[in-house]
Amino acid sequence: MLDGVMVNYYGSPTPLKSLVTISVPEARQLLIKPFDKSSLSSIEKGIFEADLGYTPNNDGECIRIIVPPLTEDRRKELVKQAKATSEDAKVAIRNQRRDAIEMLKDADLPEDIEKRSEERIQTLVDKYNKKIDAILDEKTKDLMSV
Repeated sequence: MLDGVMVNYYGSPTPLKSLVTISVPEARQLLIKPFDKSSLSSIEKGIFEADLGYTPNNDGECIRIIVPPLTEDRRKELVKQAKATSEDAKVAIRNQRRDAIEMLKDADLPEDIEKRSEERIQTLVDKYNKKIDAILDEKTKDLMSV
């Protein structure tokens, strides 16, 4: 949930996870304890600026984030994020397919072996694209159920 949060730490953007320990004391609460307590305000500001929909509460020792229950709009937004992530995964698979086919062509293999290898590569691409679609469908059902 907080992986993309960057904190301005001594003038340089630093990932939040390298500055704090994060624990879950309750089901809907995150407890963020910084290694350096002087960075509390910049951590709080970084979380707020990440625009995740959370309001950090600074008590001087640590930061608490109460995770609100999901609304219908938030659920739809999370489904969109899941779709974008699945599309990124498919693009990565297509890029690997392209690289593999280029390697086959550079290998100077006989034409029949090259064609069979391309078909095997395409079979793998199709298999993993179906897995991505299945995972996306499962995640969408999970997110949209109340």
